[in-house]
Amino acid sequence: MSGDRHPLFMPLIFVGGLIFGFGLGFSQMARPEVVLNFLQFEDFGLLFVMFGAAIVSGIAFAVMPRLRDSAPLTGDRYERRLKSFDRNVLIGGAIFGVGWGLSGICPGAAYASLGVGNVAILWAIGGMFIGAYLQGAWRSRRATAERPASSAD
Repeated sequence: MSGDRHPLFMPLIFVGGLIFGFGLGFSQMARPEVVLNFLQFEDFGLLFVMFGAAIVSGIAFAVMPRLRDSAPLTGDRYERRLKSFDRNVLIGGAIFGVGWGLSGICPGAAYASLGVGNVAILWAIGGMFIGAYLQGAWRSRRATAERPASSAD
């Protein structure tokens, strides 16, 4: 994160997190049993919450670049950053889905679940951190192995 951010940048992120966590708690999406019921096609409340969030975000992403050239707090220009659909996205999405189904919670909701008193979710949060660390170590090792050895003449 660059040091030339607006002074309200970090407090605004905090307020955004408060709103996000409150919304997840209020909509009951921070409860693993609700998420598991969705994944078993028994309760579609999560689907409506996701659609509602996608609609609000979509409107913001469509309108803001027309109103301003850059983000008000960061100064970054609005531009599309698309991730290509490749093998890594497919495999990573499948692994994420298995973890989501086994734990009944996705990363953002895990912290909100902790906030509503689900202390057992610490196991899932710990697993997410360890899994992300292992993936990063694996990727670093792989990148090092793929680099051609430089010759010292």
